[in-house]
Amino acid sequence: MRSHVCYVLGLFVMLELWGNVTQSPIGAYAPGDIVIGILGSVHSKVEDLKGRIRPEMFTCTDFDLIPFVQSLAAIHTIEVINDSGFLPGIQLGYVMCDPCIHTTKALHCVEHMLALNGSLPVLSDYSNSSFPVKAFLGERYSELSIPLAKLLSIYMIPQISCTSSASALSNKLRCPSFFRVIPSDIYQTQALAKLMTRFSWDWIGVVSLDDDYGRSALENFLLDAEKEHLCVAFQEVVPYLDHTYSRQRIKEVANRIRSSSARVVLLILQPELVEMLFEEMIKTNTNRTWVASDAWSKVRNIMKMKDINKVGDIFGFTFHTGNIPRFEDYLQNLTISPGVRNDFIREYKQIRFNCSSGQQSEHTSPSACSWTDPQEANDDYLLQAVDLTEAYSQRVAVYAIAHAIKKLLKCNDTGCSGETNFPPWKLVENLREMNFTLDNQTHFFNQFGDFENGYDLIMWKSNGSERFSDVVGKFLINKKEVEIYEHTISWSNNKVPISRCSAPCPPGTVKNISDVACCYTCTICSEGTYTNQWDQPTCHNCPNNTWSEKNSTECKPRIIRYLKWNEPYPITLMVADLIGVLLLLISFTIFLVYRSTTIIKKSDFNMSCLMMLGLLISFGSVIAFIGRPDIHLCRAQQIMYGLGFTFCVCCILIKSFRNFIAFMAFDRDRQHKLGKLYKPLVIIILFNGGQALICAFWLIFASPDVDTPSGQSMYINLLCTEGSIIGFGVMHAYIAFLAFICFLLAFKSRKVPHDFNETGIIIFSMLIHLFVWLCFIPIYITKNEQRPIVQASAILVSNYGIIFCHFIPKCYQVLCEKTENSWPAIRERLFAAIQGNVTKGVADPVKN
Repeated sequence: MRSHVCYVLGLFVMLELWGNVTQSPIGAYAPGDIVIGILGSVHSKVEDLKGRIRPEMFTCTDFDLIPFVQSLAAIHTIEVINDSGFLPGIQLGYVMCDPCIHTTKALHCVEHMLALNGSLPVLSDYSNSSFPVKAFLGERYSELSIPLAKLLSIYMIPQISCTSSASALSNKLRCPSFFRVIPSDIYQTQALAKLMTRFSWDWIGVVSLDDDYGRSALENFLLDAEKEHLCVAFQEVVPYLDHTYSRQRIKEVANRIRSSSARVVLLILQPELVEMLFEEMIKTNTNRTWVASDAWSKVRNIMKMKDINKVGDIFGFTFHTGNIPRFEDYLQNLTISPGVRNDFIREYKQIRFNCSSGQQSEHTSPSACSWTDPQEANDDYLLQAVDLTEAYSQRVAVYAIAHAIKKLLKCNDTGCSGETNFPPWKLVENLREMNFTLDNQTHFFNQFGDFENGYDLIMWKSNGSERFSDVVGKFLINKKEVEIYEHTISWSNNKVPISRCSAPCPPGTVKNISDVACCYTCTICSEGTYTNQWDQPTCHNCPNNTWSEKNSTECKPRIIRYLKWNEPYPITLMVADLIGVLLLLISFTIFLVYRSTTIIKKSDFNMSCLMMLGLLISFGSVIAFIGRPDIHLCRAQQIMYGLGFTFCVCCILIKSFRNFIAFMAFDRDRQHKLGKLYKPLVIIILFNGGQALICAFWLIFASPDVDTPSGQSMYINLLCTEGSIIGFGVMHAYIAFLAFICFLLAFKSRKVPHDFNETGIIIFSMLIHLFVWLCFIPIYITKNEQRPIVQASAILVSNYGIIFCHFIPKCYQVLCEKTENSWPAIRERLFAAIQGNVTKGVADPVKN
């Protein structure tokens, strides 16, 4: 009951607000609880603008079927929403005005639709103000939408456009209440530039409209063209609205196109001006490749022009479209419901079905005279004359408003609890947060009030003497790349058109650009660089581990050099390493067997075994130098040697300290004090712990790693880098420091009695170590490619120096010298015992 009462009251209120409809610019309306304003330029021309001196009513001409059908799509969607109960108990109404593509008339339309009691109130604060229209749909052109958006921002009334794409409308400081269900032109110009790059069209002409839309689109395109290294051969501007001068200017533009070497032309124009330009092209049989802006990319009037196939290939971008359910039936059965007014439907039917010869036009039906009342007539002409998918965005826009209203009024399945006479700014607030699903697609406005659903790339294909549009690709905003369906493109000359200032540069060469970016000569790529495609701006550096000769189209894998297992020197290293390990094992076995002998006891069996363990770890580090380096091997090379050899030197340090204490026998007091410091286990833990800390900090802060291959030839050495030179230096300096202390202590105690003296072998072994690593320093500093070989050799020499100074002589003494417990002495006593057994019957001659 409430809905019907509000409906009737709404009708009377609207009649009261908008007065006598015959004197009003309102062309269509339907009452409702909430009214939506529709701005649609059904007429494309205003008469006598030049002679206009009085603020009288405008006279509009040239009925345009495209905006007419788009307005019908909005009305149809409103009726569907009302019938579906989407807003339970709420009836949506609409009021429509025709701006006739004229800014002043558009402002007059809005002023009239917002007027209360015939006037528009002027207040300092509109926060609590209510207006008869809660939201606006339109306008079609950015030139009109921009001033309307600024006006409506005063009252914060939402305006949703389906086609105005000028980037200026994304500025929320200037147009805070403006929304659109399409992307901004900043993305369309990106798509246009990407398309031209995709087909290598870098020498192009541009013709744009002298209005806000055209200037903004041109500015954005020039920026995007520069990023894509495209060059504009010419720029021509056509005036807006001045139809008399426009035709003259179009002729001048046509001559400029004919004389230019650019074979691709971008047209950022209104459909009427494109039609004029194509007429001029057809007259002289001028063939070019044309790229359309969204303003005319799917206009059927141009597709049906006489001899349209002569102008050449035509590409364009259009917004994602769809089909409106039951809209075709609606258009074939156009009627005006009771209580609803629609002068535009009446005018269309008068044009289509009026039999009067004086009023016939290109849209007049051949069977017009068979109808006594044009208003009762219907046919499917609109389905053939207009691409209905272009009107799909009207459906999306209306549903966006409906979803915002539903949220604002807190509607459920049975009713809405909110107040219908709300201030429009609340609708703006809801639209900004709106996220809704329609026809299995999710829609929402971004922070600039725009959709980001991308574009379809279309190509005009021949259909007899006419053209039709076919989707041949797409541009997705998030990817910023044009995807082209190659198999769907059919070129007029069976090949891709060429539009270039200079001949293309083949692979292996690069463009040497002159004063104009797209005019150039070709230069051969140098060593280490290549190009594998035509017309490259720069030669590409060969990626890691590859190299190329001059004029190359590809890079070949570099020959990586490292110590391979099957090469002579690594084999030598392995043999030397294995011999060293074998000597250690033999020495350990001998020491273990003869650990009770005086020689072994004096050598400190336990400490000697620990030395062997340290050397074994150090020998293991040599193996890490062989094979393809990785981070683990690079770490193992340094850390195993650092910890292993430090452990060995610490043991030698204990021996040196023990000899030094023995040397201090002449000073019993000092010997007693130093003797308290002789704690082998503590010394080993302390000094090895210091090296462990150094290695730990090294690994944490700047670990050794594989050096990135670089160089200027086909051959490259794959090496380990030390990571931190400080860590590398401190580790080796620490070992050298311990070795030097061993040397000093041994040198000081060299006069210890011979039976207890190991100072000579300690001095000699530490000198070997220090000398070897002093020789290593210059090679390391110069970063010679033989660095790993030299370091591995230095480790082997240092290890062998310890083995041949500390272990081999002891083993020789045990096995070969004639001492009480040596093998020769034992052998003689065994032999004598055997002989005595035979002669005297002695059973056990060997006594220890």
